[in-house]
Amino acid sequence: MDSPVDMPADPPMDNAFHVDLRGVVDLFSRHLYSSPRVYVRELLQNAADAITARRVSDPRAPATVTVEVAGGRLSVRDTGIGLTEDEVHVLLATIGRSSKRDELGFARHEFLGQFGIGLLSGFLVADEITVRTRSVKGGPAVLWTGRSDGRYRVALDGDGTDEPGTTVTLAARADAAEWVSERTITELAGLYGSLLPIDVTVNGRPTTIGPPPWLTNHASPAVRRNFLRKHGEELFGFAALDVVDLHVPEAGLTGVAYILPTPANPSVRGAHRVYLKRMLLTESAEDLLPEWAFFARCVVDAAELRPTASREALYEDDLLEHTRLELGRQLRAWLVRLAETDPGGLRAFLGLHSLGVKALALHDDDMLRLVDQWLEYETSAGPMTLAQFRVRHPRGRYTGSVDEFRQLAAVSGAQGVGLVNGGYVYDGEILERLAHLHPDARLDRLDPAELATHLGPADPDAELRARPFLSAAGRALDPLGCEVVLRDFDPASLPALYLTSRAAQHHAELREARDLGDELWADVLGAMERTLAADRPRLVLNHRNPLVRRVTGLPDLTLAATAVEALYGMALLHGHHPLRPSDTATLNRSFLGLLDWAVRGSAPEPGESHG
Repeated sequence: MDSPVDMPADPPMDNAFHVDLRGVVDLFSRHLYSSPRVYVRELLQNAADAITARRVSDPRAPATVTVEVAGGRLSVRDTGIGLTEDEVHVLLATIGRSSKRDELGFARHEFLGQFGIGLLSGFLVADEITVRTRSVKGGPAVLWTGRSDGRYRVALDGDGTDEPGTTVTLAARADAAEWVSERTITELAGLYGSLLPIDVTVNGRPTTIGPPPWLTNHASPAVRRNFLRKHGEELFGFAALDVVDLHVPEAGLTGVAYILPTPANPSVRGAHRVYLKRMLLTESAEDLLPEWAFFARCVVDAAELRPTASREALYEDDLLEHTRLELGRQLRAWLVRLAETDPGGLRAFLGLHSLGVKALALHDDDMLRLVDQWLEYETSAGPMTLAQFRVRHPRGRYTGSVDEFRQLAAVSGAQGVGLVNGGYVYDGEILERLAHLHPDARLDRLDPAELATHLGPADPDAELRARPFLSAAGRALDPLGCEVVLRDFDPASLPALYLTSRAAQHHAELREARDLGDELWADVLGAMERTLAADRPRLVLNHRNPLVRRVTGLPDLTLAATAVEALYGMALLHGHHPLRPSDTATLNRSFLGLLDWAVRGSAPEPGESHG
């Protein structure tokens, strides 16, 4: 007798999964669909697919969807292909049976969804759904009744003489009555199905409007443009600056882009309206256009783009990426065409949406040329295009920050040095890319220390008389790492100018980091600092300024040093330079010293202003 150990084990048994339909419905309502309202779209999709399937073999078959709603009860009747009893069991009672669905012909790409699967969305608002359907293949009608707990029954109904088609009927639960009211159904049927190529009525009122507005014929381009602008205003709430036709054959896409008439926030992606096979997919697609095209809002219909599982967004794949690039190319071509045919319109556009064009110009030479020729920049000689600026200032420069431009524009302009403000978003990169157009188009960034070479020297006699003052001023600012020089320049209203090279700025940052770091990093940064030779920053005093002339003539050098410290602090603040703790202490000390001198009416005692 075999021992229990030697006995062969029973073969494992296969078991079938049991689907908890209530759990599936809960999954749909909480995680797949954004709102119960999508059940109207799903029922319309099923009806449209059934009609499409029937018209494959009978192009002249009626194409109507009749919706009746009253007392919380909804019925949707279509003149579609209908189902046989076997097909009812396959399509309405087996979740996920895709292979059989393909065999029956209900998974071809002409259809909006997957035939029958959308019926489950009806359980978002009802506990019981009834489907009465009769197939074009003949035979009696089939009555399918399903409940949200997963039970269903199938029975034959009628003598087989009624017209082919399907009627879906449901009654709203008490907590979902708002979703099965006449007003709600009418609004949702119009929202989702207004462009469907079939006739949809709700309680006898039509909700379809025919072909997409951009495909309708008009007497003239001007009439069409006005018609589309009105359509865009109804959809998006603004009168478009312009309307751009869109067409991507690979995606079966047609539509229009509406150009915003007001500045747009580039950090907020545009919400576009997307239809798939003329059924609304979403009113808030954010990934249809490139990021730089935030100045446009689109409404499109596509036949080949794929929806996500919830059919409320576009599926990210190679075709969508191609579509996005192609739509961007068409908007770019519109801009180029606008520059050639409507310069006034282009200027109006750039006045509102220059940021998007600048973003595109970073990697597109045609857009770079457009920016160069048409977009006005802030310059030391007033607003002008970059092309105009280069004609006036062949050796012009640009600043890397707005503060630097504001500090140096008046001075550089007075010295004949043209300056462009390159401190706004994308401007610095665009100015660097100008050399891609032509070597003569190049603009170099201004090193502030370079400006000192353009400032005229002070009168030799005046500089000789100011030598004691300059020595005292140099001693006062030496601990701050700053030199003092005397120059004669316009504007005369500016008493002092703080100039530092980019190398000196880097040197100062290393020194500050060394002082704040621990011993190890202080040694490392100290070694780096010693290897980097840099000119010291300069405080340039303007001898043309009356106050500076009086300060240089002060007999009390202690008071003069205090005044120079005050001018140093003022120059830092005027140029929006960062203040180190030592700079702040110097500014406070000089202010208090001068205030004390003014109150007492005489110079402070030696050592008080520097003690």
